[in-house]
Amino acid sequence: MVNKIFYSLIIVGIISSGTAFATESLISVQTDNVDYDEGDAIIISGHISTIIGKTQVTLQLFYNDNLIDIAQIEVSQDGNYSHIIIAEGRQWQNDGVHSLKVTYGEGNIAETQFTFNPNSKIIETKDNFEVTAGNSGTFDIPYSIKGGIIEDITIEPQILGILIKIDSVHRGTLVLDLPRQYIDAEKQNGKDDVFIILIDDLQTPYDESKSFSEFRTITIDFEEGDSEIQIIGTHVVPEFGALVMIILMIGILSSILLTKNRLQIKI
Repeated sequence: MVNKIFYSLIIVGIISSGTAFATESLISVQTDNVDYDEGDAIIISGHISTIIGKTQVTLQLFYNDNLIDIAQIEVSQDGNYSHIIIAEGRQWQNDGVHSLKVTYGEGNIAETQFTFNPNSKIIETKDNFEVTAGNSGTFDIPYSIKGGIIEDITIEPQILGILIKIDSVHRGTLVLDLPRQYIDAEKQNGKDDVFIILIDDLQTPYDESKSFSEFRTITIDFEEGDSEIQIIGTHVVPEFGALVMIILMIGILSSILLTKNRLQIKI
């Protein structure tokens, strides 16, 4: 009786294992991002663990169960596949979650999702922001921002730069025309140097599209939820003019006096 129960459990285990193996998908799928704006390239890729002859991958893209794109994709000899969809056209008018489904052979399915933001849903602003420069008065920074709004721009003399506070409701871009008279980055020979850009205290790359004698145009990409952008150069107009120099001199003199006192104590 015990042996019968033992063998029955073994058979059930084998059947269960066989069923799990049979339903295991041979295909995987992923996108290069989880959030896209109109006009972006959506890079789709995946891997086939067991190649079935010259079978192709069938890709279907859905929005709320409505089919908006379909494609047949060839599989390379190493089992990898990839496909690019440009998120533009009459089918790309709805914001929200889009679903990708890939099928390979019979019963081999993989799915993933991403969020899409059409241009009509993305905030874009072009304007001039007036920045206070203490005794130097005020100056304007022309800008355009897509995906959020600028809340404030302040001079930060201690970092030789400016601090920009933003409200980012989407992943977006900020384009600034930085007036050289008020903020710049230069090498010792007078040639242009790179700015240091920090977004929420993390250094990030930027693009510089224009460079003239009066201003430099830079483009900074940000993510949803980012709130502070620091632009650090080699000089910036002081926010409080002479007051800053007085504070710096007091700080330097205090450091000298403290250092002298410590030396005297040691002696």
